[in-house]
Amino acid sequence: MGLIALIQSEPDLVVVGEAADGRDVVELYRQLQPDIVLMDLRLGPEFSGVEAIIALRKEFPACRVIVVTTYDTDEDIYRAIQSGAQSYLLKDMSKADVISTIRAVHAGEKPLPPNVARRLANRLKREELSPRELEVLQLIVKGRSNKEIAAALFISEDTVKSRLKSLFTKLDVQDRTEAAITAVRHGIVHLE
Repeated sequence: MGLIALIQSEPDLVVVGEAADGRDVVELYRQLQPDIVLMDLRLGPEFSGVEAIIALRKEFPACRVIVVTTYDTDEDIYRAIQSGAQSYLLKDMSKADVISTIRAVHAGEKPLPPNVARRLANRLKREELSPRELEVLQLIVKGRSNKEIAAALFISEDTVKSRLKSLFTKLDVQDRTEAAITAVRHGIVHLE
């Protein structure tokens, strides 16, 4: 509501629609074709904000998306920008910053606030985890043992140990605890 009021207070800006989840965003975009989409990453478990951005950009390559969210981890920022968002704002941004970002994106720019740009740069330094490494990491965060991880993923304990070794190297950590803390802190794994 606050974001809508903020936008409506500007004489040259108007809110043309509002969606409750990712699927609604795509459908509403088809109908209204707005100049800019302001997207939260928290859109529900079935169709996330990132999935909605990917769907929009696939169907409408010229679609301009600004993420406006409370998620401020390196991984969330990286995923949003990789999926095609032009900018990424945190919900505590000033009114002037939000409005200037909307105008800049409308003009074809891709502005990122300095703190967001720093986090993105930090994320870009980190090597990409494989899908299997991500599965192992999620189970580590849940406190599972190597034996439990092996059973859950239908792999051997030796394979789990191999994945852990690779994970530790990529995350630049020494052990499971540090891996779990890093995963949550950087948004690689979200706690439910």
